[in-house]
Amino acid sequence: MTRLDRNARILAVSFAAMAGMVDAIGFLASGGFFLSFMSGNSTRFSVGVVEGAPYVGMVSLLLLSFVGGVVAGSLIGRKNMLSPSRRQAYILIIISILLFAAPVIASFEFLLFGLCLAAFCMGLENTLFEREGSVSFGLTYMTGALVKIGQGLATLMSGGARFAWVPYLLLWIGLVSGAAIGALLFGFFGLDSLWLPASYAGIFALLLLAQGKRIMP
Repeated sequence: MTRLDRNARILAVSFAAMAGMVDAIGFLASGGFFLSFMSGNSTRFSVGVVEGAPYVGMVSLLLLSFVGGVVAGSLIGRKNMLSPSRRQAYILIIISILLFAAPVIASFEFLLFGLCLAAFCMGLENTLFEREGSVSFGLTYMTGALVKIGQGLATLMSGGARFAWVPYLLLWIGLVSGAAIGALLFGFFGLDSLWLPASYAGIFALLLLAQGKRIMP
């Protein structure tokens, strides 16, 4: 986050908000499971295995879908020499299409399949800011951001840089604000609320294709 310019930081916060929306909607639709927060799902998986809970299969598929999204996002553009802006646009287009499709598929009594598509999208989203084959920072999970906030505050108290922790705070605020919006929308529209983050991803994909600029330096 600290290496991004101002506009890229704003976009990163916005995408974190999108992830928060998707995660909150999925959490409510699934009865307490996550579409982007895989640490929570991993804990639930372990507890479920020990207890012999029936949801183990479901959470396993969500974990696999998320990892599959990361794999797919990392492979996009790796060998066909896409420009960074086109690579990011293509990832956002895929996210948009799948998030539009997920509620439709779920409406035909394939809820789990729809949720897995959304989890796949969250894995994809985490590769938007990939640099030289490595993810620069997570957009859908905030443990690392909270650690950076704590480290930045410690640096401030030690007489170092005063504002290095602020971008990570904004990233966290983006996610929790998006989650609140997602929970509110779910109360009115159910899983169809995913169409809002789907539209958001599609709009930014079109902007990237039109401008030919990537969203990170």
